[in-house]
Amino acid sequence: MSTTTTATRLLDPTRWTSKIWTGEWTSGASGEHAVQSPSTGALLGRIGFASPDQVDAAAETAAAAQHDWAARSYEERAAVLRRAGDLWQAHIDEVTLWLRAESGSAAAKARFEVQTAAQECYEAAALASVPYGEVLRSTQPRLSFSRHFPVGVVGVIAPFNAPIVLSIRAVAPALALGNAVLLKPDSRTPISGGVTLAAIFEEAGLPPGLLQVLPGHGASTGERLITTPRTRVIAFTGSTGVGRRVGELAARHLKRAHLELGGNNALIVMHDADLAHAPSVGAAGSFVHQGQICMATGRHLVHESIADEYVARLSERAEALIVGDPAGEEPVQLGPVIDERQRDSIHAIVTDSVAAGAKLRAGGSYQGLFYRPTVLDRVTPDHRAFREEIFGPVAPVIRFSTLDEAVELARDTEYGLSLGILTRDVMHGLQLADRIPSGNVHINDQTVNDEAPVPFGGVGNSGTGSRHGGHLANIEAFTETQWTTLRGDLAHHPF
Repeated sequence: MSTTTTATRLLDPTRWTSKIWTGEWTSGASGEHAVQSPSTGALLGRIGFASPDQVDAAAETAAAAQHDWAARSYEERAAVLRRAGDLWQAHIDEVTLWLRAESGSAAAKARFEVQTAAQECYEAAALASVPYGEVLRSTQPRLSFSRHFPVGVVGVIAPFNAPIVLSIRAVAPALALGNAVLLKPDSRTPISGGVTLAAIFEEAGLPPGLLQVLPGHGASTGERLITTPRTRVIAFTGSTGVGRRVGELAARHLKRAHLELGGNNALIVMHDADLAHAPSVGAAGSFVHQGQICMATGRHLVHESIADEYVARLSERAEALIVGDPAGEEPVQLGPVIDERQRDSIHAIVTDSVAAGAKLRAGGSYQGLFYRPTVLDRVTPDHRAFREEIFGPVAPVIRFSTLDEAVELARDTEYGLSLGILTRDVMHGLQLADRIPSGNVHINDQTVNDEAPVPFGGVGNSGTGSRHGGHLANIEAFTETQWTTLRGDLAHHPF
């Protein structure tokens, strides 16, 4: 894909090249940014960068547009979200091509992401009509009730790894509930993570100003998105380190921050696990999208009685996986990692762990940004591959002998996002899960799972406990709660 590729109806580059979206395509005051394929280095396009002043102006425009949007009937808002869902499906082939080229997504992951975006919009359309309050008891002769109203302007800061899903899961419900949204996509994936959303919602009939896409370089644009007075809620997905800074800045300005951060997720493989399938489950958890997923399986805790066979079969699967350019002609299962910095970080963790005593059973090498799926055996809690979020296609295997040891190893992390347990005794697996703090638990599946209707979030350093997904969680995230009372006559007070 290049800037000379034949323009398509949804993502015609002549409209958005070197631009930002404020309800219309306009030049970015901070210049432009080259968007390159991580697979080939080829130029895919150029996007505009918003200046801090443009963020302020966008917030004012969004706030003005939001009043009319919130006053519209839920039917009108739902209709826009339903049309957006239909448009994701109608343009799935085109958007999938961009995901494959820009984010290094394999075809299956790219299609899943677009399909999920459609489902997020359909769920949000249904959200527009759910009850938005409850009748409360009162000690006085009056009607007492709570009701939810939009916060106003929501700021969304999204990452590169699932650029559409990790944007739309906040954008769609926030819009459905009557808010306006300022979206800052990652500068490495601004087309699939930003331009596509602008184009979809424009075609769906969303009034101008309600969704604005503001790519930026460095921290200045994101910081202004948080500090500009009109934004009241910030939805951030990214690393724990950056999340801390986002939370601190939001708190200083009395903004709510929903933080979905990193993970170092354990997959516990019990002694009775089905070894014909367990290694495939583990491989999916560690290698899908090159391991660049916060829910990725970062630690395989395997009972010592089956560990040798598990490692052998997992290594066979790793060696058999096809790594290459997802935008090329040949089908591949893994694409490139996003950039050299990420590749070098992955390789340093692998080589440091091997130097410290871990055994390399597969992978451990790269060509360009293509990192081979890697299996490390005999990993211990002293190794970097145990302690750190790798964010790459690496499966560290740690052996345990007792359930208490497995629990201790699983809990030995600052994170608490996702947990998988493989066992034939599912009730025993659930009892085990009760001993391990985690925002998500999957018995007899790997750690990477997400669906539009489901509340999603983590504990510990994986986030603030806020949830994306599900009607109740979204209402709590993107509305304010107001207590209201009604009396038939004036109240009598002894004053």
